[in-house]
Amino acid sequence: MHEAYAGDRSVTDVFESLKAESSAALVDVRTNAEWTFVGIPDLSALSKEVMLAEWHGFPSNGPHEGFTMQLSDALKQKGLDQSAAIYFLCRSGVRSKAAAIAMTTLGYKNCYNVAEGFEGSHDAEGHRGSVSGWKAEGLPWSQG
Repeated sequence: MHEAYAGDRSVTDVFESLKAESSAALVDVRTNAEWTFVGIPDLSALSKEVMLAEWHGFPSNGPHEGFTMQLSDALKQKGLDQSAAIYFLCRSGVRSKAAAIAMTTLGYKNCYNVAEGFEGSHDAEGHRGSVSGWKAEGLPWSQG
């Protein structure tokens, strides 16, 4: 276990955990623009919804003030306590790791980073979404 958060998980491990654990949650920390134009994970087959919580909005480079408290309130509203498994997702795994660390600092014990994110690494042409990540693994997603 990593000191600052519970660790990194692959997208396929996360999907299987979300399927198996009724109290597990997926939090997408990308921006509203990314959710709208790139897409979001579709958890409807698991009778779940992805939680959307911007880590930072465009063009800001820092986290939203109050991110941890707002997300904590949203988790409580879903009936999830600080022992629930929470998987954090962003484009490639950087913002989500920061969010997992922040929520661990707040007292949540099982915060994981989705290591490859929604779009993963760049391909040979510099594009994301085909080499690794949620989309490249063929996991369900939808686009606004």
